[in-house]
Amino acid sequence: MKVTVVGSGFVGQTTAMRLVQRGIGDVVLIDIVEGLPQGLALDMRESSPIERFEPNITGTNDYRDTAGSDVVVITAGFPRQPGMSRMDLLGKNAGIIRSVVEQVVPGSPNAILINVTNPLDEMTHLASEVSGFPKQRVVGMAGVLDGARLRYFIAEELGVSPLAVEAMTLGSHGESMVALPRHATVDGKPLPDLVDDTTLERLYARTRDAGAEIVALLKKGSAYYAPSAAVAAMVSAIASDSREVLPVCAWVTGQYGIHDVYVGVPVRLTGDGVADIVELDLNDEELTALRDAAEGIRAKCADLAKL
Repeated sequence: MKVTVVGSGFVGQTTAMRLVQRGIGDVVLIDIVEGLPQGLALDMRESSPIERFEPNITGTNDYRDTAGSDVVVITAGFPRQPGMSRMDLLGKNAGIIRSVVEQVVPGSPNAILINVTNPLDEMTHLASEVSGFPKQRVVGMAGVLDGARLRYFIAEELGVSPLAVEAMTLGSHGESMVALPRHATVDGKPLPDLVDDTTLERLYARTRDAGAEIVALLKKGSAYYAPSAAVAAMVSAIASDSREVLPVCAWVTGQYGIHDVYVGVPVRLTGDGVADIVELDLNDEELTALRDAAEGIRAKCADLAKL
């Protein structure tokens, strides 16, 4: 397995470290800043005797070193700043995504692309358009992260271990995130049986705004520990061909009554990308929210053509 991580910012470097420690295979960290990925990779390799992993990581500024990648994770782009929404980054990051995909695709024509750059859904759409890859081989990291945040907030609220909580979100990575309280459990008990509606809404609102909360606290930069963990989970599912069900930004072709748009849905991930989309039992309110999120993403993707 060869995995390329594009971008040596905090998300990229932490993702690379998680992947190499998991023994995923050969990891390539690439960035336009000379010396940065090389130095980070050397630092990681020097930690290998202590952390006891094989130091299979290379830092580079040359896309020729990424050739033959099975998975390409795109983290390059401008991070959010205090007061910015993810959509504020649309114009800034579109050019970066286009350039990255155009350079990585020729050497890795069979790769699976995982986009992490915001605005997540729209940049995933753009990566798909520029690459020309089959849609099942281009996905975005969103729901795994949002679900993890929600699970932690629920655990914190109830004073239990996050490992006891199961929860998932769908829709967009942002304001149109779709809450699924009926599908959330704590030690097997339905979440709506444990908290009132006001608490539910507060938990979901905090999850929707979780990225902005961290940006505001940091003052400079954005989250990277949880996003990198979410990426590593997706890459691990692909590397092991596990068919694990994970919520990701994927191309939908009629499921949930939604057609031809990238939106957050649960999928089975394999070594070939998205094997299929899992259709949960959603009520009318949940379906409407998911469809509205998809249409919002579709409208923003149309704006990309004007850039």
